[in-house]
Amino acid sequence: VLIIFFMLKRIIFFFIFILFFNHLYAQSGYYLTLRGDKVNLRQGPSLEHSIKLIYKKKFLPVLVIDKSYNFRKIIDHENNSGWIHVSQLSKKKAALNIENKSILFQKPSQYSKPLVFLEKGRLCLVKKCKNNWCKIKTGEYTGWIEKKKLKGRL
Repeated sequence: VLIIFFMLKRIIFFFIFILFFNHLYAQSGYYLTLRGDKVNLRQGPSLEHSIKLIYKKKFLPVLVIDKSYNFRKIIDHENNSGWIHVSQLSKKKAALNIENKSILFQKPSQYSKPLVFLEKGRLCLVKKCKNNWCKIKTGEYTGWIEKKKLKGRL
């Protein structure tokens, strides 16, 4: 009887452990980007729900925090939240610069040639990331920036 009690205790602990960490994982979310130049953010997860706002910036990264059928609940960089149809979302890698006057370098080193200063909120298309650096393209510039200065789908 004592062995059964301890086995039951372990099984219950295991299920509580799995439920707890599954909940944490679901809360963390993941980034996607906007597929087009005009994307509707809706009040709820259907085409019948009213439009809250219209995004006009292709590849803008958004944090997905929930899903319902073919809709994803997102939060943007200005803390707006709502629902977007999956057909309007992309896995293209893009991020926003989160620091004012970040430097874009020619190579992945602070000792390499600086190319340009990036303002806070600048949209960057991410080509690849290596260690603590990401190679990005923004406007007419392509170079390397520290990963910690970016927020989005890396």
